Amino acid sequence: MSSNNPILLAYSGGLDTSFCVPWLAETYDRPVVTVTVDTGGLDSVSTDDLARRSAALGAQEHITVDGRASFFDQVLRYLIFGNIRRGHLYPLCVGAERVIQAQTMARIAAELGSDTVAHGCTAAGNDQVRFEVALRTLNPDLQILAPVRDNTWARADQLAYLEQHGLPMPPGGGAYSINRGLWGVTIGGRETLGSAESIPESAWVLSQGAFDTPRAAERHVLTFAAGVPVALDGDALDRVALLEALEALGAPFGIGRGIHLGDTVLGTKGRVAFEAPAAEIVLTAHRELEKLTLSGWQQRLKDQVAASYGELVHVGQHLDPACRDAEALLTSSQTRVSGEVKLLLRPGQVFVEGVVSAHSLMAASRGAYGEAAGEWSASDAVGYSKLLSLPGMLHTRAA
Repeated sequence: MSSNNPILLAYSGGLDTSFCVPWLAETYDRPVVTVTVDTGGLDSVSTDDLARRSAALGAQEHITVDGRASFFDQVLRYLIFGNIRRGHLYPLCVGAERVIQAQTMARIAAELGSDTVAHGCTAAGNDQVRFEVALRTLNPDLQILAPVRDNTWARADQLAYLEQHGLPMPPGGGAYSINRGLWGVTIGGRETLGSAESIPESAWVLSQGAFDTPRAAERHVLTFAAGVPVALDGDALDRVALLEALEALGAPFGIGRGIHLGDTVLGTKGRVAFEAPAAEIVLTAHRELEKLTLSGWQQRLKDQVAASYGELVHVGQHLDPACRDAEALLTSSQTRVSGEVKLLLRPGQVFVEGVVSAHSLMAASRGAYGEAAGEWSASDAVGYSKLLSLPGMLHTRAA
């Protein structure tokens, strides 16, 4: 590694990346440039604070890149098309954006002539794999440093290091590891290291106190065009602005709050608390609109592809060409997924009151379920029932 070009550090401002700034500069005697890729959840105050803390920690320069639109276009739209959740619960709040962050890091490294990229991941988490798979795919010649993982720095030791050097501590003293993006927030702490406890109410980021004084229910209408949410209550919004508006609507109700227990990239079980109000609202609404506009075979085939796509994204393989193939099918499936979904938001839940679409397969039928046949006669129904029962009849006779 060359000593005359900077080390680029993927910087979130949390304990691990705060520790990495001075440690990298001291250990390698090279300038450190911190890079924050905003994939959601940062306002101007937060952005300015990250830059100030980066400088106070000793970074030569801090770069902020707005990656929200790219995150939606390259990843989130397909998570929506596939109604993707892990464990039938968790909507990939964070982790899915790592490929966007890796792309940005690789691009800036080339622009600055840097041969080294660093991250603050530990040996026990998923993100180390996601970052490094993407970075090596984008530029196999990059040197990748992971100080916390490769030197087994414990959180207590990192805090002591910062304190001994008179450097600023991360917000909250590092008691909880918080990751925030356009699709939600994850929270990890002492309680999530096991399976028996929830995190305390004070640790929730978006929905803290949501159930202490429950809010009155609210009705809203979410409009989709070809599977993409495009308007809220009749007002057309940019894709990023729309997700941010849905987060602001859903968070005070505690919508999208949960704790996910599942399989990590490394093969162990892991547990994390999450808040995903926008994702919960969008996925719930989109699922019901698809039921109205897609055939049964379309839904079943799409679910199989979506499951594989979600797994690839989860393990950091978003750049694999198989993902482009899956995205092509998911996009094709959304041609008629347009319409309005009427939603009732209430504490802890988004309830779909109705769905309307010009491509409604329900409205296209001359029949009415449970009331009138329409497309078939009574004798057709009798014959169909006989044919459908034939395998069972033969099995009974053969026994």
